[in-house]
Amino acid sequence: MHSRAIAKFDGKEIPIGGFAPSEFLTVDGKQVQDFALSKQLFEAMGATQRYVFTGTQSSLEKTIRVTVNENEDPRAAVFEVEYTNTGTHDLRVNSWTNNAYTITGRAFWSYQSGSYEKRPDWVVPLKPGFRQENFMGMNASDYGGGTPVSDVWRRDVGIGVGHLEMAPKLVSLPVAMPDAEHATVAVTYKKDQVLKPGETLKTFRTFVTVHQGDYFQTLVGYRRAMMRNGVKFNKSPESAFGPIWCAWGFERHFKPSQILNALPTVKKLGFTWVGVDYGWETADGDWTLAPDKFPHGDADMKALVDKIHAAGFLAQLWWLPLGTRPEAELARKHPEMLLLNADGSKEKISFFNDWYLCPADADVIAYHRKLVEKIIGEWGFDGLKLDGMHMNGAPPCYNPAHRHARPEDSVEAMPHFFQMIYDTARIIKPDVLVEWCPCGTAANFFTLPYINMSVASDPESSFQVRSKGKTLKALHGDGTAYFGDHVELSTGHDDFASTIGVGGVVGSEFTWPPNSAGRNRDDVTPAKELVWAKWVGIYKDKMLSRGEYLGGLYDIGFDLPEAHAIRKGAEMYYAFYAPEWNGKLELRGLDDRSYRITDYENGKDLGRVRGPNAPLDVSFRKHLLLEAKAE
Repeated sequence: MHSRAIAKFDGKEIPIGGFAPSEFLTVDGKQVQDFALSKQLFEAMGATQRYVFTGTQSSLEKTIRVTVNENEDPRAAVFEVEYTNTGTHDLRVNSWTNNAYTITGRAFWSYQSGSYEKRPDWVVPLKPGFRQENFMGMNASDYGGGTPVSDVWRRDVGIGVGHLEMAPKLVSLPVAMPDAEHATVAVTYKKDQVLKPGETLKTFRTFVTVHQGDYFQTLVGYRRAMMRNGVKFNKSPESAFGPIWCAWGFERHFKPSQILNALPTVKKLGFTWVGVDYGWETADGDWTLAPDKFPHGDADMKALVDKIHAAGFLAQLWWLPLGTRPEAELARKHPEMLLLNADGSKEKISFFNDWYLCPADADVIAYHRKLVEKIIGEWGFDGLKLDGMHMNGAPPCYNPAHRHARPEDSVEAMPHFFQMIYDTARIIKPDVLVEWCPCGTAANFFTLPYINMSVASDPESSFQVRSKGKTLKALHGDGTAYFGDHVELSTGHDDFASTIGVGGVVGSEFTWPPNSAGRNRDDVTPAKELVWAKWVGIYKDKMLSRGEYLGGLYDIGFDLPEAHAIRKGAEMYYAFYAPEWNGKLELRGLDDRSYRITDYENGKDLGRVRGPNAPLDVSFRKHLLLEAKAE
């Protein structure tokens, strides 16, 4: 019962790899891979085709049900696999693996879905010797979670695998390149369990899909499959697409007066949102107001929000849910709220020196609900900036006070915790902004339905701004705002073009006046004011964040220069990126008509082209932003 994947496009079959045992168990530390086929069945129900294969090996019977729906996604096959112990002795199962495939070739790119403390790129070229487990659980004390999909592609074809369960599961999606001519993908679940005689072990529903171009289509297909299973997304309010200025440039020791003094410059440069960031609280977990900043408590915070509103801005507040300082009153008085490990120790959010609170605990949920009601309902904020790498996933919880049915209850409850925050905030203010910034982790798909702004999340390069944008637009779909994060985090600290070119919302953490923060990293000098005003003006003029991102037109790995395209009305917009480029590029996705091409950053007419795919000779450094207007 071995299998292989063959892609078929335009009537042409493209073998991806050779036959191999794609579904198997590990029993007592040994892989059980080879089953003799004993029965097969084919069923056709309209557009749905189902194949059932049964095989045996010693004291195990394996059944695989493979379903393909030509109307929903003809490029994907859904697998349901089960193993029955037909013997007379217990079997100690260590793990199961589905959809393990080898791809042959010489050059590969991949989408990696695991979260790691080093915050690696999500999209990477593979090199011989590469391996990444992409475990969806914790890969560090506060780094875990992700989207349960991995993808590898070569220039002509790609393959993606994942699971279709409706909650986070502690699976791995390992990607490897063992040698110069092969790469591998798989879905693996590692958990010791005893399979007694007559009992059946069922794997999660998994899938394999094939595609041409990069990983974008795999993630779009995954999102659509999950939506057919019941996942729903809400479009962002119009206000979510306004440029964001955040006071984080002043860092934790900010003063409310610094925020208010900067507002005229924030207004002059064209920003819509004003963010009050980390440092307003006495301690993580307590979330009472710091007396040195807000000596009159709630009245002072309300007054700050009122002044931000009076100046014509919307107000957003930074908040780190599910974390508490060890010395916080909450941790001291309510240790029963803490998430505990199997040995009784407390799980640490190392970056913030906090402890985890359990997202599945009813008291934790109620406590955070009241905080949302205060922030949005009483203080009057228009949006939340939810922050912290720990938000992307929770470890299993063994706190006996919570009476969990399984330790994994905390893992699977995380998305529902954020649903509570989202729903509570929207009841108070239907157009509230809920931004979710899980600090460098690989976005957890299961939380995305409960936010209305995803973020580049502390990017470490402009490529991360762009590749995260492509990923999140595939997972979230058009209609949800993507924030490119503060431009100061981009390569060169001023790369607005990367955010604008992928249809992101622009933002900044600049400080004003110069030297007001005790350092000049983020100071907006008169010269910088001209640059910032120019780019915010371009963003507001084109509003590509409201357009349709066409992620399937260009391969982010193999197409050079790197390219992104957005359709907005009758116009097409293109963004190209390279350290330096001199030569031809191709404008794809045009209609069969004539277009006037403009370098809209510099207001330069580049002449006419004719669609649908138009070559254009250009020279540029770093980036080139083009508008194609039909004539």
